[in-house]
Amino acid sequence: MDRYEASSLINKPVVTDKGRKLGEVADLQFEEKSGEILNIILKNPTDNAERLGLEKTKDGFLVPFVAVKAVGDYIVISEEDLV
Repeated sequence: MDRYEASSLINKPVVTDKGRKLGEVADLQFEEKSGEILNIILKNPTDNAERLGLEKTKDGFLVPFVAVKAVGDYIVISEEDLV
């Protein structure tokens, strides 16, 4: 996967590989020591975020970054990797 500035991901729409919109990127959760991105925190979540069983925290729904398949105009998430 290409490299991106973390700030360039904020506000990008998040969709699944099956075309379901999940919301938009509000923030990212990092592992403090390694700097690895752990989760995308969604804002403006759709009903699909809950239906797919995404973890909900006080900050919003969490999308595991390991499920990211592609980043472009949208961030594409593999539904299979969410289960």
